[in-house]
Amino acid sequence: MARQELTRLTGNGNGNCNNDDCPNVYRTARGSIVVQGDVSDAFQPPQGEALVEIPESVLREAFRALGW
Repeated sequence: MARQELTRLTGNGNGNCNNDDCPNVYRTARGSIVVQGDVSDAFQPPQGEALVEIPESVLREAFRALGW
């Protein structure tokens, strides 16, 4: 899946963590959520999965964008 196929719910839009564009929350065409953020080492997830950390404010921004 390419970034262009996602609907950005948060962030400033350039998609580059080096330019203060992280973390971000995106919605796929299927309605699922993709989260971009700092990798977390809170525990080891199953193979093929990852943990990321995002601030509460970013999640709230995504909820507002979705009208939740």
